Amino acid sequence: MSPFNSSIPLSVNFTSPGDIFIFIYHVLFATTSALLAGSVVVGILGTRTLRAQNRFMFMLNTSVSDTLTGLSVYYLGLFDVQEGYPSRNGTYYILPSFMGVNVMTFLFAQFDRYFAVCHPFFYNRFITRGFVIASCAFCWVYTYLILTIQNILPVSQATKISAFGVMTLQIIVVIKVFMTVKLYIIARHQLEREPPSSEKDTKKESLWIIVFVVICFLFLWCPSFINIILRYLTTSGVQFRNEATNLFAIMARFNALSTPALYVWGSPALRAAVCSLVWRRLCEVRPERIFSRHVKPSKEEVLSVARSTRDK
Repeated sequence: MSPFNSSIPLSVNFTSPGDIFIFIYHVLFATTSALLAGSVVVGILGTRTLRAQNRFMFMLNTSVSDTLTGLSVYYLGLFDVQEGYPSRNGTYYILPSFMGVNVMTFLFAQFDRYFAVCHPFFYNRFITRGFVIASCAFCWVYTYLILTIQNILPVSQATKISAFGVMTLQIIVVIKVFMTVKLYIIARHQLEREPPSSEKDTKKESLWIIVFVVICFLFLWCPSFINIILRYLTTSGVQFRNEATNLFAIMARFNALSTPALYVWGSPALRAAVCSLVWRRLCEVRPERIFSRHVKPSKEEVLSVARSTRDK
């Protein structure tokens, strides 16, 4: 990765209104996504009841990745960066790979919800807290272990590893589509037959969240995925000037904003935690009157001080 210095040019030349729009968009997107996803992280970590549930651990894992993705746009979106072979001011795919962590996490989260609804006895016995945490850790270890191997090997071997990663990703996307359809069918039929209870509401809420999140993820990420396949298998893939002007990459990175937004929208418990632990504290205005010899206290303040002194 090139060192951060003044020799790295900006991503746009500011010669047209479009360049100004692209630059402002990346600044706003990086700030908003990092704040929103970071708020979800704080909300989950700061609430014991949320940390005790497996589904929120998967939300935590993706939200950490989304926070880092938002922060990475301050470099990928504002400076002239081109990942790939050859690379220009690149990060050896370290920053773009945050989205790869989400791909793996969503897959584990879908299987988690599937077993929780369809096989509750198996789920309660084998899907333990440690297993969920290990699954979240595996998403990070697998993604960056493959990336490390890819960066160590020569370019000829690295391209083969990258092609293998694309093929693996294709299989994961197919599985995700199948699981999304399966979970939608479950949400429509099986849960309607269960008697009303808090457990049913929790299952229904978590199912709808994961279904909507995965549908949004596939919608935003598939154009980039198709373009990558075309560039590897044919010569008809679309080439962009840099990461900031890569429309497909912009769509894929938008998941860093849409995913935590769907979490907050779909889960009242998470929304309450985020509001109480983050946004309410940030929005609180506590005006403090500064007393000095140039500012005289009001009559009410003098009476209040006198009353407290008399009570003592």
